Amino acid sequence: MWSHTPSFRFEIDNFSEQEAKITSQTFVSGGCEWYLTVYPKGECLSDDHLSLFMSVANSKSLGRGWNRSIDYYFVLLTQSDKELYRSKLTLFFFVFIVQKQTEFKEKSPSWGFRKTLPLSKFQEKGFLENDKLIFEVYIQIVEASDVEGGGISAKDTVDINGFKVLASQANSVRKIFSEHPDLAEDFKLKNQVVRMEYMNVLVNLIVTLHKPSENHSESELSHARSDLCELKEAGFKLDWLQSKLDEVSLKRKKAVVDFHQLDGRVKNLDFKLDCLKTKLASLESKKTYEADGSRFQTLEERVKKLELMELDYKLDCLKTKLENVSLEKKNTDDDGSRVQQLEESVKNLKMMVSHLNVELDKKKGKTSDDGFLLVDDEVA
Repeated sequence: MWSHTPSFRFEIDNFSEQEAKITSQTFVSGGCEWYLTVYPKGECLSDDHLSLFMSVANSKSLGRGWNRSIDYYFVLLTQSDKELYRSKLTLFFFVFIVQKQTEFKEKSPSWGFRKTLPLSKFQEKGFLENDKLIFEVYIQIVEASDVEGGGISAKDTVDINGFKVLASQANSVRKIFSEHPDLAEDFKLKNQVVRMEYMNVLVNLIVTLHKPSENHSESELSHARSDLCELKEAGFKLDWLQSKLDEVSLKRKKAVVDFHQLDGRVKNLDFKLDCLKTKLASLESKKTYEADGSRFQTLEERVKKLELMELDYKLDCLKTKLENVSLEKKNTDDDGSRVQQLEESVKNLKMMVSHLNVELDKKKGKTSDDGFLLVDDEVA
């Protein structure tokens, strides 16, 4: 009887963009480890169909003469689980056809279908939903053996409660049975290779779930859920391990939420820091502008002061010249008109100096009201 639940489900996003072969993660079915390989553009460059294969995952570590005799079939689906392709079906009656069991062995560890869907199908508008393709594989294991002749090597293994296990796992398995003596009461499979593989999966699953919660990835937990489901379907009583998996999953979710909250706080602090930096830069710019304005006004006052000093100097020169002319006047009366002109010029200059002094006093008063301090520097 085939299970309605797939042995493994492999989802590929952005499928139209894939070029090279795609390999799935390892999964367990029937106590054996497998993986899928998809060739989006066909196994060979000349192929015009998508190719799909299943392989024994740990084939290099198995003994010589190992064998896996199984029945299996593939189903290809869209994102909404609309079926696009199913292997081992007739095109007329859509009735499942039992074929000869496939044998995976040392010289042929991979089997599958070179031609599933034509590549032209993927060019049709609306054929895929959101460019996502899903592969499901359904497996029934008939027989598995790891050495030639169908037996299992006794080297480096011990028997614990009817399960052949590696000597390195003996203490762990004994502890499991001591804490959960009814663990395998409903486990009915007799093949020692299958029993050994299932126990190996169980031991590895327990090791995984007892790691610190923060070290679990979502992919690892998903794989753990799949393994636990496989073990329970085989007959192991694992409610205690299910509770452990739920606990680990909950801790991971909490850790993810805490991380997102912390990340949000850090981003909020970064935003506030950027705002403060912008405000500081604005204040420094304003301060620089005000300082430049004050220096400019000070320089302007100094220029006016220099202009006044220059006028005073010119006035002194005119006075000196006037005195000289007055002396000359004593000697001649013909220069009277010239002296009179010079006296008029001196008066005009005095009036200009007086006017500039008044303007300067007004400017100083206004500058003082605006909060600026003028420095009366000496001019060499």
